[in-house]
Amino acid sequence: MKKLFAIVLLALPMAVHAQKVKPNVQVKGTLKNIKDTLSIIYANYAANGKRVVDSANVVNGQYAFNISLSEPVRVQFSAKNAANKKARLTQRNVASVFIEPGIINVASVDSFTNVSVKGSKSHIEFEKLNLASKPYESQLQVLYKQYSEFNKNKNKVAADKVEASIDSLDEIQRENVYGSYLKKNPNSPIALYTLKTYTGYELLVDKVEPLFNLLSSTVKSSPAGVEFKAKIETAKLTGIGREALDFTQNDTLGVAVKLSSLRGKYLLIDFWASWCGPCRRENPNVVKVFNQFKDQGFHIIGVSLDQPNAKEKWLKAIHDDQLTWTHVSDLKYWDNEVAKLYGIQAIPQNLLLDPDGKIIAKNLRGEALGKKLESIFSKQSNVKSEAQSKGK
Repeated sequence: MKKLFAIVLLALPMAVHAQKVKPNVQVKGTLKNIKDTLSIIYANYAANGKRVVDSANVVNGQYAFNISLSEPVRVQFSAKNAANKKARLTQRNVASVFIEPGIINVASVDSFTNVSVKGSKSHIEFEKLNLASKPYESQLQVLYKQYSEFNKNKNKVAADKVEASIDSLDEIQRENVYGSYLKKNPNSPIALYTLKTYTGYELLVDKVEPLFNLLSSTVKSSPAGVEFKAKIETAKLTGIGREALDFTQNDTLGVAVKLSSLRGKYLLIDFWASWCGPCRRENPNVVKVFNQFKDQGFHIIGVSLDQPNAKEKWLKAIHDDQLTWTHVSDLKYWDNEVAKLYGIQAIPQNLLLDPDGKIIAKNLRGEALGKKLESIFSKQSNVKSEAQSKGK
């Protein structure tokens, strides 16, 4: 399921707190009639090739940030409640604002999320997009709640039906909201953000590239535009029918394993990590399929995006989940070399290769993987039976 399974991994370096470029954005924030005692405001955003986490103290209901930008970006502002230091981050103390070079005034009235923004044309467009998305998001929230309840009660049949409804509605939202907006507003200051949202974690070249080509030359030549174009090119290299890009990475014993050395069987490249909840929940399905087809010519190579100095956690997850296939990792977390080679933006993700190393399917989860392999091996069995019959 696109929205429920994916853990998005930002293809950016780890967070930084200092900026060398001279600030060209001044954010002036005000808080009025808010019941919570907010002491610190955090700003989390990606700019100039870095993910930045900054903070500002609230003084007399006001806070300020000086930020360096080369293009409009979405900033997630979050507020710390001084009266409850252990309080978790909730929707009521998080607000998303699009900012751009200049002076941006952000006013929160009655609640932190109830913001009005002045000085940002990009935020005006952002609000239009949010308004168009609202009906779909409301329906999705209802479906998420149903999915959670069915899962809690272990009602798999009902959960699967809701999952299909979520995927269907998500696809409709992408086309009707984000795709439609891009076609009508290719020069919008939030065009690239909209395209990224439309794309999701799996970049489908046939759908995404035509929309990217609609964007202005200024957007395409921006740092973020150039980076996105590179992702499109990577996706072309890892599409269905292409030969899987070869790689070498160490297994759990430190022995180098080359992907091409595993040819001759149907092979699943499974991107996961011990810290990834959706991956761990999917593992029982993968184990079931592996045990069913391993003697018929099926194998798996797990590529883990585990963190540096977390080898023991990686090994424990392999043991606990009974993942009895080939495992490799460079323990570089988001910077895993294989993940970058394949343009992996979220996990779990997988690619199914044929015995010649060509990609024949992607992101098969739950029963889909088993059905695909059942189809493959049943055809092989039928062909073999026919050949034997003719030979008699």
